[in-house]
Amino acid sequence: MAIRATDLTILMGFLWLAGAGAALSADAYPVAIDTRVGGDDAQTRFVMDFTKKVELRAFTLSDPYRVVIDLPQVTFKLPAKTGEAGRGLVKAFRFGLVMQGGSRIVMDVSKPVRIDKAFVVDAAAGQPARLVIDLAASDRDSFMKGIAAENRPASVPATGGVEREAVHRGDPRPIIVLDPGHGGIDNGAVAGDGTMEKDIVLGFATGLRDQLERTGKYRVVMTRGDDTFIPLVDRVRMARIRQAALFVSIHADAIKKSEGEAQGATIYTLSETASDPEAARLAESENHADVIAGIDMSHEPGDVADILIDLAQRETKAFSLHFARTLVADMKKVARMHKNPMKSAGFKVLKAPDVPAVLIELGYVSNKDDLKQLTSSGWQAKTANAIGLAIDDFFSTRIAGAAAGAGSR
Repeated sequence: MAIRATDLTILMGFLWLAGAGAALSADAYPVAIDTRVGGDDAQTRFVMDFTKKVELRAFTLSDPYRVVIDLPQVTFKLPAKTGEAGRGLVKAFRFGLVMQGGSRIVMDVSKPVRIDKAFVVDAAAGQPARLVIDLAASDRDSFMKGIAAENRPASVPATGGVEREAVHRGDPRPIIVLDPGHGGIDNGAVAGDGTMEKDIVLGFATGLRDQLERTGKYRVVMTRGDDTFIPLVDRVRMARIRQAALFVSIHADAIKKSEGEAQGATIYTLSETASDPEAARLAESENHADVIAGIDMSHEPGDVADILIDLAQRETKAFSLHFARTLVADMKKVARMHKNPMKSAGFKVLKAPDVPAVLIELGYVSNKDDLKQLTSSGWQAKTANAIGLAIDDFFSTRIAGAAAGAGSR
């Protein structure tokens, strides 16, 4: 897909900001300080105020209908619950950091729309800089033609993935990819006190990485090392490109009060058929992470097509199941486990055909006892150590099996 000059300009801006970001304080970025929506079902105006002028790129996406606004990195200092309700054509909107150097606003719209105007005005006469998006009602045919003609964005580059460059050629140690779920605009599950899944799992994965690295046995890569959104397909691609020996995705779940109570950790492996309705619900929720951030990667070509074709690769699935059983056995010694601790469902991040993979739900942020443990540094350290032991068991078994196989030939 060709990238237009305007896209290249914005991309260059993103890259410059990413390089300079470490040297800048949060206050050095433009700050979003207010927002409002006005209009009706025919025409709607969206306005966001900033402390300084920003560049923007606006485009539309379908199924569901959305308007996406890409910006250089900004700091959002807006009141709580901003965006939960809209007006006119805008049902609701959300915003956040999607990668180092880039932020995004996603508006859910009630019907097909046309972007009539998209511009930013300078601060003047005591008024802040303003981003203005004018939307007009349209029809689906026109909406889809607009997307096909010019509105599809380039794929978001996986610049947020962090690896300590211990990944050297010729190093025989196995590569383990740790995948803290969610990030950026995608908060994941949110506890009643506002604690967010994305923060819990990033902290846990960082501690697990440090434990694994201290053993000297493994090379460890993290799909993200900060509050950055990484598309699911890019998380899988990181593992495949590096020929990882193991992929561990780390999450925390939540259920509505109307659905009852649940607690404890659960280990998931890949299956085209979910093991139970709860597993199906969770997989559907996690797989929609890319849609939440504004871009649905479900039709991505290339590697994902290969993944879909090769899903049934038996050896990888067998290794994943073996590791999952080992993980349950070691984790239950230190952590409360779900009443059904092993489940399966069609998680996108587990679909690499050549990398054994599991998804760990550490617990439920909707359960006060689980939440207390999930946010406890002592519990996190004990549980990370148990996972480390399971990883040691997994690789010692594989190495022994490979040696026995070699000896029998």
